[in-house]
Amino acid sequence: MNSYDYIVIGAGSAGCVVTNRLVTAGKSVLLLEAGPADNHPWVHIPATVFKLQGTARMWKFESEPEPNALGRKVQMTQGRTLGGGSSVNGMVYIRGQAQDYDTWRELGCPGWGYDDVLPVFKRSESNMKFADEYHGTEGPLKVGDARYRHPLSYAFLRAAQETGLRYTEDFNGERQDGVGFYQTTIAEGRRQSTQVTFLSRVRNNPLLTLHTDAQVESIVFENGAAIGVRYRMKDNSVQEGRVREEVVLCAGAFGSPKALQLSGVGPAALLAELGIPLTRDSPGVGENFQDHWGASVLGQTREPIALLGHDKGLRGLRHGLEYLLFRSGLLSFNIIESGGFMDTSNSGRPDIQIHMIPNLTGDADRPPPPGHGLTISPCILRPKARGRVHIKSRDAADSIVINANTLGHPDDVTALIRGVKLARKILHAPSLARIIERELAPGDGPGDLSADTLEHHVRRVAKTVYHPCGTCRMGSDDQAVVDPKLQVHGVPRLRVADASIMPTLISGNTNAPSIMIGERCAEFLLAANR
Repeated sequence: MNSYDYIVIGAGSAGCVVTNRLVTAGKSVLLLEAGPADNHPWVHIPATVFKLQGTARMWKFESEPEPNALGRKVQMTQGRTLGGGSSVNGMVYIRGQAQDYDTWRELGCPGWGYDDVLPVFKRSESNMKFADEYHGTEGPLKVGDARYRHPLSYAFLRAAQETGLRYTEDFNGERQDGVGFYQTTIAEGRRQSTQVTFLSRVRNNPLLTLHTDAQVESIVFENGAAIGVRYRMKDNSVQEGRVREEVVLCAGAFGSPKALQLSGVGPAALLAELGIPLTRDSPGVGENFQDHWGASVLGQTREPIALLGHDKGLRGLRHGLEYLLFRSGLLSFNIIESGGFMDTSNSGRPDIQIHMIPNLTGDADRPPPPGHGLTISPCILRPKARGRVHIKSRDAADSIVINANTLGHPDDVTALIRGVKLARKILHAPSLARIIERELAPGDGPGDLSADTLEHHVRRVAKTVYHPCGTCRMGSDDQAVVDPKLQVHGVPRLRVADASIMPTLISGNTNAPSIMIGERCAEFLLAANR
């Protein structure tokens, strides 16, 4: 049985950051990743992001039937490879709003206000465009503009401005509101995952032991404190590693509560029902689930100008050669390149985010419509509904139960309807109306739709934006799972560092905040264990 200073569970957006900082500081680390290596070209070519769906590099999660989404099971795939979500996401770099982090501080998380976290974001970042009070230029994570812009993105941005929305160059600067091109974690035509930008820097360091295809069976405890991890390798052998300092759980909003519950840290009644010995009664483990919910507006174009078919025949060959020779062209962009943030409730801060995709899209339970078109997809930024995640057996290989509570609060429904109305308004503004033949969903033209029609559409198509969080909530109260130093309450030598610790969902894409959480955790670890 080998011993290490630290064991990090999960080589995702946060886990790779924690590992890099610990190894760089001279600490020995065992890093366990349940998925395979990130050695498939689709991981690294930005425009092939959607081809990763359904592969071995994705967890295939789905919710229970959702009563507020017409009884549908909502598909919730997540990254399952080195780099985690940062290796399979849309590469959009968004931090959220300053108020998000100030809210965390007010909810009992001192040290997590915007003034506290902004320097951490800057430390990670190497921005290729901005160098100001909001951006860093010396960090490992390369952030910049994509090399290719799709014509439909320009049309969308002009149409959005025609509705009265402002254009913004920087969603991570002084103001988030407006429309524009998202900055991305792409550099020189390649995805900049945390494996590429953080983990690769220490991959050959003898202080790091990395196991892929390693499924965690349980955290091992002695006298109530974490002392190691038991895990199953691809050859089905069960191994155990011990720690001299701490275990750090970075398995995400689904994996982290699962690992805790399997290890006897969770709601006592659930663990007793499953026959799992109780290590710590922590009723908040798996509670407080949140996600961004979106509902798409679809428009069919008059001409074949969308992405459909660009990977076929001579066009596909041309795009492939351009990418291979110059790392430019269609394959070098992230597809979800444009969008924006809008205040539809007159609250003084954006409550809706839009992602525009220059293609017609569907979801796991419905195929996309045939032909060429675009998708304008609004999502609610700060949902009020809360769901739950829990294990259903003692078997680590078994699936989890997700009661997402999609649209479970009436305010979430009305907010998403406001977003759909705005998206339809943009779709029929002059710059898009000239190239859109007809609206495909939720209506078939520019006219107003009834409240019942809009509500039915929202409930029928509502889907995850792949930003689950909150299931190991940070805080100082009895329901919180971790404290503001990310230590699991009542369990020495165990911390959680990933999106699961977010008390409330941030207003935007969650990859950049997850990286920031990994940075904070490394700070805390190195300060505590010098």
